[in-house]
Parts: sequence; structure tokens; C-alpha cells
Amino acid sequence: MRSARLIGPAGSGAVAASPRAAGAVPADPVVLVAHGSRDPRAAEATRALARAVADARPGTPVHPSWLDHTEPGPTAVLRDLAAAGHARAVLVPLLLTAAYHRRVDIPAAVAAARETGPPIAVRVADVLGPADGRVDGGLLAGLRRRLGEAEPGRFDALVLAAAGTRDARARGSVGRVAVALGAGLGVPTAVSYASAAPPAVGAAVARLRARGARRVAVSAYFLAPGLFHDAVTAAARQAGAVAVSAPLTDAPELADLVLRRVDALVRSGG
Repeated sequence: MRSARLIGPAGSGAVAASPRAAGAVPADPVVLVAHGSRDPRAAEATRALARAVADARPGTPVHPSWLDHTEPGPTAVLRDLAAAGHARAVLVPLLLTAAYHRRVDIPAAVAAARETGPPIAVRVADVLGPADGRVDGGLLAGLRRRLGEAEPGRFDALVLAAAGTRDARARGSVGRVAVALGAGLGVPTAVSYASAAPPAVGAAVARLRARGARRVAVSAYFLAPGLFHDAVTAAARQAGAVAVSAPLTDAPELADLVLRRVDALVRSGG
């Protein structure tokens, strides 16, 4: 096996009044929608990403929201934007797979905003994971950044640890990320899940070690810290992994990916 060495105005959810009254033509606001967690670290990670996106594109209002556990939800943010005079908004799902939350929860939130608030046109971007089967190079760069920060040294195999889903198509997209990440690093790569599907990270690390890998690193395919990432870290180290990376959180590559999802939607007229 070959070894790899790695080298190398948002946050509150409050909606400001539209600047149209002053004669300016504002950028359409961007609403980020995260899954949500009881762990406060997850919400802070989403706020940090919203700040990073806003800093990367001055003049674009960026508002975080959550589907569960944390306020405000996307419906409330969209209603407030409409009430403030915005005719349009772009919604970016902070999700790594296009599973139930993308297919059901987010469209329901948008529909509720349209039905119960002032009119607003909402365009929904692709998730941050593979879109149309393509793995974004920025996503891979962000994963490599976090893995490098974990300082695994030289490693000869890698596990991509994801949250988990029962959706087979969504699991397939995780597999594509693992293949692309492993190909870029020149090491064999396996997938593991923290819930809903096997294998668990400990089993994935053990299988790679049984096949001859001596130093297995774990790349966390998570957007935010929380109980899942904590459990993956503990189990991976118990299984003998040499390092576990941190979640992507506000990595600059992730902020750039969010903006490219917005731009792709605007260019397509979707």
C-alpha cells in the first residue's frame, strides 16, 4: 500500500430591513439551512460558516437557520425576509447528502413560508455533497485540510466517516466522495457510518488493518461537531486509527463551495 502525507454580517438569524428604500439594489439574501442538533457546538459551527460566507462576499446578507433543535427555522427566516421587503432569496442546504431532509423537510419549510407570509421567490441550491454525481474539488480540499490539521503523519489507508442514512442513493454519494478522496491521496479508502447503516467506524478501521494497513486515518465527513463526531472519534481511536479529523465547520473551501452553489443556481435561472 502507498502512504500519503498531507501538506499543507451573519450569525444571529435576525433579518435587517431591505436597503431598497435608500435606492440600492441589494444582493438576494442567502439562507443557510442546517440539520440542527441538541449540541450547542453544532449551532455555533453553522453560525461560523455563515460569517465566513458573508465575509467572502461583502454585501450579501447571509442568514443561518436550522431544521430542528435551534431557532430560527428556515420558514421563519424566509417570512422575515419577505416582511423586510425582499422579493427573492436563495436557500442553501448545509447537507452532505440529498436524503430525506433535502427531499422533504426543506421543500416543506419553503412551502410554509410561501403560504403563511408575504410573497417571496425562493430558489433552493444543491446540497454540498456530490451534485449530479460529481464530487466537488472544494469539498475534497476541505476534507484534506482538516485531515492535515489532525496531523496523522504518513498513513496507508483512510476511512471516510459519515453520519449515516437509510437512503441507498445518498450512501452511494458518500461512497463517491470516499473514492475521490482516496484517489487524490493515493491510499485505499473505506466508508463508515455513525448511524442507520453499517459498517461502524471501528469495524471499517479493523477491516483495513486486517488487509495489511498499518496506519489508518479517519476523515470526518461532518459539517459540525456533536455527539456523532465524538462517538466516531472515540471508536476510531479504540480501533487503532492514528488520527481523526475535525468536522468541516467554517473551512474556507466550504464557504467557497456554498457561494459556488449559489452562483450555479443564479446562472441556471433555477
